[in-house]
Amino acid sequence: MTNLPNNIDPEKVPAHVAIIMDGNGRWAKARGLDRTEGHVAGVDTVRTIITAASEIGVKYLTLYAFSTENWNRPPEEVRALLHLIVVALERETPDLIKNNVRLNVIGDIDRMPPESYESLRRSLKATSHCTGLQVNLALSYSSRWELVEAARRIASLAASGELDPAEITEQTVSEMLTTASVPDPDLLIRTGGDARVSNFLLWQIAYSELYFTNIFWPAFSADDFFKAVAEYQGRERRFGLTSEQVSQSSESSL
Repeated sequence: MTNLPNNIDPEKVPAHVAIIMDGNGRWAKARGLDRTEGHVAGVDTVRTIITAASEIGVKYLTLYAFSTENWNRPPEEVRALLHLIVVALERETPDLIKNNVRLNVIGDIDRMPPESYESLRRSLKATSHCTGLQVNLALSYSSRWELVEAARRIASLAASGELDPAEITEQTVSEMLTTASVPDPDLLIRTGGDARVSNFLLWQIAYSELYFTNIFWPAFSADDFFKAVAEYQGRERRFGLTSEQVSQSSESSL
């Protein structure tokens, strides 16, 4: 963890950061470019933020790359986005391996075209041995889809007698989600100026700190990322407790 930014406390780095990467199209439009050019520029930002997250010791980085709602965009834009995913994965995988970054995916990837699916599968396999930062790509993902799938699995287990409905807990639900092996996000960042969570990790962000910025994703820099983390570190996370209880808990753990 060399060259740690001065405004980052190494003892309070969020273990899991989730990002809604918004503003690619508007960034391109403001420059008189086609929307797809914004998505291309956004890939460079992904590389920058992966590096920045690794630098400060983030363990999990979840990126909202393609939602189930995105399937409803104009067909030419959807095709361009999916092709870009293939190109980006093939281009970036060697650097991910070099930097010990493991790739994971969450979402309904069975809907992905064969070319995109196979490229994704190759990258997942190629980085499976890496032990550093884990990057979770949310592809063809929405939280409501995820929760419906979880409800179906729980209902099936209950119907077969493998699960007693009276014993269903919050932990049961969490274990049925696509993020079962990942801790809930400490920090959720959304770029692009909109202050909403857009059907992203609704269960998991129940107590996440939210950070909204007007900066479009292609213009979001490492320094902008560090600024978001620094603001997160300045907040008091109470999880339903009072400030006094949080303070007493912190003192007792010393």
